[in-house]
Order: sequence, then C-alpha cells, then structure tokens
Amino acid sequence: MTAMMIAVFAVLLILAFPVGYALIIAAGSAVLFLGGVPPVIAVVKLFQPTQSFPLLAIPFFILSGSLMMSGTLGKRLVDFAAALVGRFHGGLGQVTVVGSTIFGGVSGSAVAEASALGSMLIPWQKREGYPPAFAAAVTSSSSVIAGLIPPSIPLIIFATVSNASIASLFLAAVLPGLMLAAGMMLVCYASGRMRGFPRLSTQVGLRGIGQAVATAAPALIMPIFIVALLRLGVATPTEVSVIAVAYALLVSVILYRDLTLSRLLDALITTAVTTGVVMLVITASSLVGHVLITERVPATVAAWAMETLRDKWLIILAMNCMMLVIGMFLDLPAAILLLGPMLVAIGQEVGMDPIQLGIMVAVNLSIGLFTPPIGTTLFIGAALARVPIISVVRELWPFYLVAFVVLGLISYVPAFTLY
Repeated sequence: MTAMMIAVFAVLLILAFPVGYALIIAAGSAVLFLGGVPPVIAVVKLFQPTQSFPLLAIPFFILSGSLMMSGTLGKRLVDFAAALVGRFHGGLGQVTVVGSTIFGGVSGSAVAEASALGSMLIPWQKREGYPPAFAAAVTSSSSVIAGLIPPSIPLIIFATVSNASIASLFLAAVLPGLMLAAGMMLVCYASGRMRGFPRLSTQVGLRGIGQAVATAAPALIMPIFIVALLRLGVATPTEVSVIAVAYALLVSVILYRDLTLSRLLDALITTAVTTGVVMLVITASSLVGHVLITERVPATVAAWAMETLRDKWLIILAMNCMMLVIGMFLDLPAAILLLGPMLVAIGQEVGMDPIQLGIMVAVNLSIGLFTPPIGTTLFIGAALARVPIISVVRELWPFYLVAFVVLGLISYVPAFTLY
C-alpha cells in the first residue's frame, strides 16, 4: 500500500498537481484499491486534524502578521534596519537580513515575509546599484529565518506531529535564528566590501538610532512578548495567538492610526487563503501518516537505521541528507507532516531530544525553500527582481554555506538548542 501511494504521489508531482491534492489522491487510491485501512477511517483521518486546538494558533498568527506588516509598522521596521546597519558595506543586504529577522517575529511565515519584504527592498537595492540577482538571493535566503523566530508556523506544525512543547520549541529556535542572521549579515558585508557595492550615504547618530528603535518597538517586542507568555504559563499557544491579533489591532488603531477597512479586509482574505492551503496539506498528510503508521513504516525505518548505520552521528547525517533532498521538492509544512513520524521514531532510538530534533527539522527543510528546483522563496525573489532562477542560485552559494554550518552545529551540539 505504501509503495503504491508513493508511486502515485510522485507521478502527480511530476504532472504539477498541488501538493495537498496529490497527497489526498495518492493516499485515497492506496486505501481504495489495496485495502488495509477502512474507507470510513480514511475519511475520519482527513478531518481529524482540523479539530486540533493548537492548530488554531496558525490562522491567528498569520492574521496578526498581516495586520502589522501591511501598515505603517512595515516601513518603520525597514527604517530601523537601515538606521542600524545601512551605512556598512553591503548595507542594504544587511538591512534585508535584519528586516527578515524582525519580520519573522511578526509573521512566522517565510513565504509571506519574502513577498512583503522583497517587494520593498529588492527595488530599493536595484535603484542603489546592487546586482538584482544578489538582491533576490538575500531576500530568498534570509526570509527563511521566519521559520525559527517565534511565532514560527513550521514549529507549531512539528509540535502537533511530535507532541513537543510549542513554548520550548519557540525558545530553542531563537539562538539558531540569530546565528543564521549573523552569518548572512557577514556574507552581505564581505560581498559588499569585495565587490564594491554602494553604501548608504546617510549617517545616523545614536539619537537617530534611538528614534528608529522607538518607532519599531511594537514589532521588536512581539517575539519576546510571545515567548514570555508561553514560558511563564500565562496562556496557551492558541490564546497567545489571539492576544497577538488584539495587540496588532491596538497598535494599528491607537498608535499608528493606519487601519482602514480595506486593509483589514485584505488581511482577512490573506489569512483565509494561507490557512486554507496549510490546512489542506495538514489534512492530506494526516491520511498519509495513518497509512504509513498502519504499515509500521516509521518503526521499520528506525530499526533499519539503527541496525545498518549504528553510529548516532551517522544516523543524524543520514536524516539531514534525506530532509535536504525531500525539502528540494516538497513544501515545508508537507515535508514536516510526512517525515515527522519517521524522524521522531529515529530520534527516539538514538536518544535525540525532540526539541533539538524539531529545530534541526525546521532549519533543514527551510533550506529547501531557497533551493531549486521548487524553492518557494527562491521563485518569489527571482520574480520580484525579474532575473532568471539560475542567476540567483549563483549568488546563493555563500548563504547555503552559512545555513549548512548552522545546521551542523544544531545537529551535533545540543547546547545550541537545549539551553
């Protein structure tokens, strides 16, 4: 049954079917034609994930991010990043990385961040004389930091698969996210210095930086606010997501006074569409996961890995290689849901903490977002910069290097996630 499901799924992907539909058709075909799972149970498994209380956090975090990113606050964040690092070598590239890190604490979605931030900063970099392909590379790679900085939608999804604590995952992801940001900023600085990229001529003193911090403060404190509420046990992740929406509304209505009916409607539509896409993949992956568990695929793979590879470091390397390859073809939520049960089983066998495993999964599969042939943020960056994909990929190699170094550290040094 599993072999047929994988074969049908592969054929549908080649035919360019959307991932959610391909998963449902593949799993449904295996159930109907080969049996093993009663059709009634299959239907129940499709709708069961929609009843999950923690998953309610996803639409609310998306809505809070849409409300905050689409208004005056978005420009304030860019101004803050420019005041902080714009005057250095590769300054506008560093502005993009800093902006991505801060926006990640608001949106939780790499795709939303690449679209919103790229539409502002890629044209700006092109006007200042930066190579369009480099601008696209910085945007497509740095936007994946949103998958780590709280509130991270990929980590929420992993928590539903592994039963790990969302609060612990959020806290553990902060340092790896900052490590990615620091490494990518260093790449921008080195590229700007060696290739002679223009620097912003505006000099901002301490007073100007202080004003920029003050105006961007509502977004800067958002991830701290979320983690604090969760770690102190004040609210559940779902309750925190609702508080985040209320916070975004208060900031837009009272502080910036820029919330209009049309912007609210746009944010609601964006939230509905994005949530629909994510939930379709989640429901489809639930049925696929049930088929795999029924045939004991995760347990079998875990036993095979222990018997064949044996060494813990080698098993972790094999897990990373598998995720890197699959992440090149599957979108991040689908990959987490499909690989999650198997990776959790292997992680338990080698004694890997589920929190460390969750961060490793998030970083690894996030790399797939800016890796060809189906990198979502890669395509967004190239489209906004109006350059061929291959040109962007040539500029991405130092960003890949940074991502692999961070991935290696969190995979083999637990202290980077279990602090």
